[in-house]
Amino acid sequence: MTMMTSMPVAAVGRLVGEHDTLLWRVLHHYVEEARARADYSDVTRAAFDETAARRGHDYVSLFVDLDGPRVLFVTEGKDASTVEKFAADLAEHGGMAGNVTEVCIDMSPAFIKGTDAHLPNANITFDKFHAIKIINEAVDLVRRAEQMDRPELKKTRYIWLKNEGNLTKVQRETFGGLADLNLKTARAYQIRLTFQDLYAQPSLAAARAFLKKWYFWATHSRLAPIIKAARTIKRHWEGILRWFESKIANGILEGINSLVQAAKAKARGYRSTRNLKAIIYLIAGRLELKLPT
Repeated sequence: MTMMTSMPVAAVGRLVGEHDTLLWRVLHHYVEEARARADYSDVTRAAFDETAARRGHDYVSLFVDLDGPRVLFVTEGKDASTVEKFAADLAEHGGMAGNVTEVCIDMSPAFIKGTDAHLPNANITFDKFHAIKIINEAVDLVRRAEQMDRPELKKTRYIWLKNEGNLTKVQRETFGGLADLNLKTARAYQIRLTFQDLYAQPSLAAARAFLKKWYFWATHSRLAPIIKAARTIKRHWEGILRWFESKIANGILEGINSLVQAAKAKARGYRSTRNLKAIIYLIAGRLELKLPT
């Protein structure tokens, strides 16, 4: 099984002289057997997100134990029913939906609805990196509109998506030349940088006061994409501020997703979602595989 986490199954098949169909049957057998034994009775904090299963619009949703960390459950789709399926799977492994008191998700209405309906005691923390991404996307929309009249903004997209300290030498020089031009994009960028400072506030009370001031500034910026993004933040206000109580984020899940996408690329995709799910459990489920000796 270790070989299958580092090599595509088809490549393993060629190496050992077996058709990959047989190897997939073996892999599914041991993964499903290990999952049947898995104990989720101690799960109280979870993160979930979707990831692309194949090109197009096929997705699977991953549910991760933040204290493991481990993948608990993978299922097709990204709608509210995925949370219902997770709650049912949790019960099948000795856990209880009512024991889950903290979840970290993006601002997907489906995940919010599913959490409210099927994880009744869960407080929602909206992933801080997703919140920042929403402002980042608004900055880019401002840039794209402004570059129609300001050609010097062309080919500067990635400059405005980074913090100044992360710019390359060439990007820093370009940024320095743009910073003093009274650009709308530069104003939008400063609003984004200031939003990031929210997470450096010393307390929930300080963060709430900071966010109110930031919201007033953003909604009076006369930058339509920034105003729209700020209103999205406002609609998810309490879940964003919940971070100051929970201190949870989707970083673990993003790391697992990177491993999954790398495995997909190495294998040039999987013929079925069932195969992809098995690989995810094998890579990140921390399963106790009882292999023959």
